[in-house]
Amino acid sequence: MRLNETDYDEIDASLAAHDAFLQARYPGDRPGRQPVHTVYVPADRLDDFRDWGTLALEAMDRHDFPWPDPTVRAKLAREPIEDLRVDFEDGYGVRDDDQEDAAVRKAAAILAGGPRPPFLGIRVKSLEASTRHRSLRTLDLFLDSYQDLFTITLPKVSGPGQVSAMVAVCEKLERSYGLSTGALSFEIQVELPSAVLAADGTAAVATLITAAAGRCTGLHYGTYDYSAAAGVAAAYQSMEHPAADYAKAVMQAAAAQTGVRLSDGSTNILPVGDTAQVHAAWELHRRLVRRSLERGFYQGWDLHPAQLPTRYAATYEFFRDGRDTAVTRLHRYLDRQDSGIADEPATARALGGYLLRGLDCGALGDAGFSRTRLTALTGQDEA
Repeated sequence: MRLNETDYDEIDASLAAHDAFLQARYPGDRPGRQPVHTVYVPADRLDDFRDWGTLALEAMDRHDFPWPDPTVRAKLAREPIEDLRVDFEDGYGVRDDDQEDAAVRKAAAILAGGPRPPFLGIRVKSLEASTRHRSLRTLDLFLDSYQDLFTITLPKVSGPGQVSAMVAVCEKLERSYGLSTGALSFEIQVELPSAVLAADGTAAVATLITAAAGRCTGLHYGTYDYSAAAGVAAAYQSMEHPAADYAKAVMQAAAAQTGVRLSDGSTNILPVGDTAQVHAAWELHRRLVRRSLERGFYQGWDLHPAQLPTRYAATYEFFRDGRDTAVTRLHRYLDRQDSGIADEPATARALGGYLLRGLDCGALGDAGFSRTRLTALTGQDEA
């Protein structure tokens, strides 16, 4: 042995700053339930969001839903929307100030009156120069009427300066409204190539997370804005285009172990028309949802009530298909049995996380382990 305690202390001292950085920047997965989707409803049509479950069930019956599952029907009757965004951006458009002010107050009143989905928030306009003041006014007005927990969605982010500005706005609003520090958080929509790859060749999305100073809870991929900005022809814009896969791979690497969650985008091929058209759209949506799940994107966007059946059918199928294998591998890992697969602690955490997600979304009634056991395995606090 050639190293002594003094050597150890010197190395510890030299790495202390890096240790602190790792702890702050990479705290691990965010504990608690992640919604499987986000539904964007234009602010002037918010009255209708409570009808989505009924409309989804009617579409299943009218067009003979090909993947019957009583748990999907029960989910649509009980909790059709998991995460609701009141949209003041593209889905709402540009209105005069008096009109948008009235829409903000009305939306806040509708949400305050309940019932509400388990997760909700608002999408304001971007912090680009042309929409910046309207964006901030909408957020301020909404907070003036509604101060329960909600998420802000910040669209069309093009650089860390906009994220830093949103942090400053959140701090100012928290002080002004007497909210606790950190009460306001936001998601960043990745809709521009400049949010993925910076002008100097670095991964811009990583700098966006850093600039958020712990307030960023998610990165949401914007399928069509991003594809259009990247020069993809409209007919080929898709969640599975190579340009989309590249952007999402960079997002995934940047967000890993930071506690920032990922959401895939949407498909604009809606289940409307005659039964043949609806079935084709359902098949596409079901396949794309499954594809996202297999790639580690556990959340996506839904644009129409008739997309909800395939969202839940594909999600439930994904977790049920892998449930028995995950339980067996985790039992063998914990019992130190020879499973034929050399699982490591990180894989065991991933297996536990997979089973927890299956429980949270309603796919699994029995995950083979108690929730307490799974949260301990994943290093999460119980939500």
